[in-house]
Amino acid sequence: MKSLSQLTDPVYVKPDHETKLDRLFKSWIRDERDLPFVYLTLKITFTLWPLAIIMYIPGMNNWIWWTAAIAYQFLNNITFKGPFGLMLHCTSHRAFFEKKYQFWNNYLPWAIGPLFGQTPESYYSHHIGMHHPENNMPDDDSCTMIYQRDSLRGFLSYLLNFVTFGVYDTARYHIRKKRNKLMVKLVRGEVLFIAACVGLSFINFPATFVVFILPFIISRVIMMVGNWAQHAFIDAEEPENSYKNSITCINTKYNHKCWNDGYHISHHVKPSMHWTEHPVYFTQTLDEYIANDAIVFDGIHFLHVWAYLMGKRYDLLAKHFVNIGGRFKTDAEIISFLKQRTRRITVVQAPVAVAAA
Repeated sequence: MKSLSQLTDPVYVKPDHETKLDRLFKSWIRDERDLPFVYLTLKITFTLWPLAIIMYIPGMNNWIWWTAAIAYQFLNNITFKGPFGLMLHCTSHRAFFEKKYQFWNNYLPWAIGPLFGQTPESYYSHHIGMHHPENNMPDDDSCTMIYQRDSLRGFLSYLLNFVTFGVYDTARYHIRKKRNKLMVKLVRGEVLFIAACVGLSFINFPATFVVFILPFIISRVIMMVGNWAQHAFIDAEEPENSYKNSITCINTKYNHKCWNDGYHISHHVKPSMHWTEHPVYFTQTLDEYIANDAIVFDGIHFLHVWAYLMGKRYDLLAKHFVNIGGRFKTDAEIISFLKQRTRRITVVQAPVAVAAA
């Protein structure tokens, strides 16, 4: 186990020097703290799109095509996937551009998202329209409660269910909740993406597979891996309590690369909080974490958590477990506690008041 140490995750520090370009971009966006998003968007635009176009050029030399394909996959899945996915997440919760530049809020989901397998506006429809309102409870299509959460078989069942019925179930949810606009956005994005892939496959299937289909498959898997880890440890008596159905990962490079995504508890407590504010909020509300037996890991992120759970490596989870409040005396006690939190939950208790700051 670990004791709580000083946080090293990113917070906003006003720069001493700004370029003319910085000031121009800041005049376009709603929050100057999101300036890194502008530069990330530009990097993606001027690397992935040119590589994608090269692969569609008829008669392209074989070695040039393969060079572009390998570079595209590396940049897409290794360099940019995490930062882009969490940029899309942040800008779904907080609009990116000023109202007079509202049109450009469509650029990420419609022009960049498909390169990463993110069908236009479906992420918003699912994440903002369903996941946060339902908070991993049974009406949430990505709910993890009903699965044994340290089981590979359980995860594969979860993944298969989401891949096969996720869009249908989410659309049905929006219809039931009379959120027809979100339902239309979801279905429209999925249908247009699939139609585009089918049409482009007749033009150039290898390019379409590399540019759109493979990133789509990888993204769906990675999103489910992340959500599984984020909501793997649940208190069966209070499954609706954000402190008890999610986790926080601190002091990890992932938070620097992916906009403090490790702070998943505070994100559910305050979904609209800016990504730079989470470390400070965590420190200020630590008593809430302690009072609610919240699970905090130091030095690992969600992919580690998922891998350790699939391998039942509770010893490694206990090694990175932060003993806030000094509740636990040994790693064995932590392991017992974590195992209890990953048990399948088949009966949901009546909701009680959720602790919140």
